[in-house]
Amino acid sequence: MAGTISRIRLENFMCHSSLHIELGEHVNFITGQNGSGKSAILTALCIAFGCRAKNTQRAATIKDFIKTGCSYAAIAVDINNQGEDSFKPDVYGNLIKLERRITESSSSTILKDQHGRKVANRKDDLNEIIEHFNIDVENPCVIMSQDKSREFLHSGNDKDKFKFFFKATLLQQVNELLETIRDQLNNADSVVQELEKSIKPVMRELDELREKIKNMEHIEEIAHDIDNLKKKLAWSWVYEVDQQIEEQTVRLQKLKERIPACQERIDRNTVVIDDLKKELTEKEELVRSLGDKTHEVNSMKKSMEDNIAEVVKLKIELEAEHERGTRTLEKMNGRLKQMQAQLRDFQMQHMQFTQAEASQIEEDMQNIQREIDYLDSNVTRLREEEKEFSEELSGIQKSISDIAKEIAESDKRILQLKSHMDGLQQRQSNTVTAFGGQKVLKLLQLIESNHGRFRSPPIGPIGAHLQLASESWSVAVDFACGGLLDAFIVSCHKDLQVLRECANRVYYNNLRIIVYDFTRQRLIIPDGSLPTTEHPTVLSVIQSENHTVLNVLVDQGHAERQVLVRDYEVGKSVAFDHRMRNIKEVYTSDGFRMFSRGSVQTILPPNKRPRPERWCSSPAEKIAELKNEVDGIQRIISEKNAQRRKLVNDRSNLEQKIANLKRKREPEERHLMNKKVQLEDGRRATAENNRHAAVDTTELEEDIKEEKNNIEQKELSLQKTNVKLTAALREVNDRRTAFKTFMDSVNEERLHFSSANDELDLVKRKIDAAQQEKTHYEGVMTTKVLPDIKTAEAEYADLQQRQQEYFKKASIICSESDMEALSHVAGSTPEQLSAKINRLKQRFDQESRRYAESIDDLRALHDKKERKILRKQQLYAGFRVKLNVMSKSIGLAMEEVPEECWPFEATIDMAVQ
Repeated sequence: MAGTISRIRLENFMCHSSLHIELGEHVNFITGQNGSGKSAILTALCIAFGCRAKNTQRAATIKDFIKTGCSYAAIAVDINNQGEDSFKPDVYGNLIKLERRITESSSSTILKDQHGRKVANRKDDLNEIIEHFNIDVENPCVIMSQDKSREFLHSGNDKDKFKFFFKATLLQQVNELLETIRDQLNNADSVVQELEKSIKPVMRELDELREKIKNMEHIEEIAHDIDNLKKKLAWSWVYEVDQQIEEQTVRLQKLKERIPACQERIDRNTVVIDDLKKELTEKEELVRSLGDKTHEVNSMKKSMEDNIAEVVKLKIELEAEHERGTRTLEKMNGRLKQMQAQLRDFQMQHMQFTQAEASQIEEDMQNIQREIDYLDSNVTRLREEEKEFSEELSGIQKSISDIAKEIAESDKRILQLKSHMDGLQQRQSNTVTAFGGQKVLKLLQLIESNHGRFRSPPIGPIGAHLQLASESWSVAVDFACGGLLDAFIVSCHKDLQVLRECANRVYYNNLRIIVYDFTRQRLIIPDGSLPTTEHPTVLSVIQSENHTVLNVLVDQGHAERQVLVRDYEVGKSVAFDHRMRNIKEVYTSDGFRMFSRGSVQTILPPNKRPRPERWCSSPAEKIAELKNEVDGIQRIISEKNAQRRKLVNDRSNLEQKIANLKRKREPEERHLMNKKVQLEDGRRATAENNRHAAVDTTELEEDIKEEKNNIEQKELSLQKTNVKLTAALREVNDRRTAFKTFMDSVNEERLHFSSANDELDLVKRKIDAAQQEKTHYEGVMTTKVLPDIKTAEAEYADLQQRQQEYFKKASIICSESDMEALSHVAGSTPEQLSAKINRLKQRFDQESRRYAESIDDLRALHDKKERKILRKQQLYAGFRVKLNVMSKSIGLAMEEVPEECWPFEATIDMAVQ
């Protein structure tokens, strides 16, 4: 039935965040508890049909209806438009969609047809629909609000109740309107009487004029000649205009020949722009794929650099070890040479000492040996103690370093948790901030204020239009979709430019904008194109009421081919072991990404700095958990700091002990070396004293032999170290060569990426150039060619109109065939004929000066006044007839109003009883 409401949709209106109601064809009942929003639905209907905010008695201004914390409110009402009483069915179809949008600064009303196409947005169009369907939301009999019900039920007496119904049924308004019309009819009757009286003086003047014409009929011959000349003059104007029309036709034909050339240029540039746009789409896809590949290459580069750093570190350690071994070997060779020289000295000087001196020297040597043994035991003990303290100091320093690393990692973790908490707190105030932060709020407000510039409202951010089937997949879906969740969708390139301008104004410079057809239906993916696995995909775990968002995730993000798994091992099995079809990537619930390209298998770890959970259903609980975790980490940091302070104190004590031991050890070592030197001197003296006897050099020879063995072992160890160093150098060179080869390929990829970007910019510049050239020729067509043609056509049409007017006027004066009878009249051009007419007029005036007025003027004046009086008489007679009819109708209506009141009064009496 036409005029009934089939659907109501509310968004951010009063207490409703999002409400959809489907209404039946007959009576509908809306029930609910107090405060559930039943009255808000009636208020929304009143606002949608143009009622003021104050008249609803629910708010002072229209913006007060916006739900707290939101930036706008929207009301959508679907009105049936079927049947005999339908309103403009050829324009709106079977359904009229009324949308009312309210913001902090303005409100707008849009009328759409059954397909959602915008038809009108003016207040007059809405009033026309309201009057057609007789919708009066301010009438209590149509919509009785709570305040109106309270006013009626609390009215004092039956008379007040009758006045209320008398006013509600519009009888009071009709009665007042009838009285006003009756007063206006009385005033009109007086005016008509005055007008009828005003004709009488003119009638007397007309009678006098008729009498005067009868006395003035002469000077006809000159007037006859003037009439003949005027006839020829009229036709001379026709012939002259005919000649001008021929000239203008030739000029117009030349101007029209310029149109095909300009149109050909415009069409050619249009084809070029279309081809370039296709190429632009391909280039953008190439740049996007190269960008993704660059991210993977950077991860591989970092891994190779870490491997090279490890090998270089090993090489440096081996070089240091080789250098230490070389220095030790040189010292050992030096000691060997010293001992060999000492052996030669013993053999040369053993004959110089006497037997007595040898005995004394032997006794002294024994005393020195005892001192050496005592000193050696002290030095050994001090060295062992110092070594123990040094090892303990190294352990303490390592513990301090480990604790410092743990504290730094804990501080870093606290910063990440606080950043996570800030993101959740922003989302707690507004969920949209999870997909772009505060910039996206500013952008949405700017879009709302500039919504008239868009052909279709942009959709975004995409993540705000999605819901997850389970929060356990939030991390995986976030890593899978990535920056696509922050993107916006527009319906055309013009909207893209407008949205880019809005984003730049709020400094949202890296906003991703996707152009997509909003009218495209939901994509249906065949079973053969889906992954052959029992695990869910990204598309299967997300939900959205907007099919355009899902289509973009399929077309741009391949959501139907991204498989989700619970853990790492299952992910490896799905991604690499079974080789399933139609799988692009596999994501684990903790963020690992796995995919294979040909024979290459790739596993990427989660991002080290994850985003806050953007689909968390209870941000407050998550914030509390994060705060508890931060408090726990801070307690651990406090404990670690206490441990570090204790270890620092222990390190200081150990360093002091080591310094004390070193101060004790160094004098003992110097004393020990002095005694050893004395012992060696004594042995040399003994050897000289016993020069005739064989020199006992066995011990020294054994020392030399032992030193040679040590040198051989050290050389063997040094050779092994040298082999390891050579292998390490070769490994470093191999890895650096591989890294250089990899970087060469990366540079080629970067060059390819840069080349692709340059080609993309070149295509954009070509599109701009072609668009400018097209705009130029369109401007030429619009500002030069078409205006000149239009001007020429206007002149041509004006000449034709003038020709028709002249021909009509000339035909009225005389027919063209009658011109042959006037051939004896002198003059062939309009100027010559005009001069002839002027001369005859001068003569006619000379002859007519004897009379005050000409007979033609008198006749014309007589005809004019007669027509004027006749027209006024007919007009005033019509006024009189209409006044009589309306007076009679008003009288009958005034008599019917009291009769209409009695049924209502009887109804009220019955209701009161």
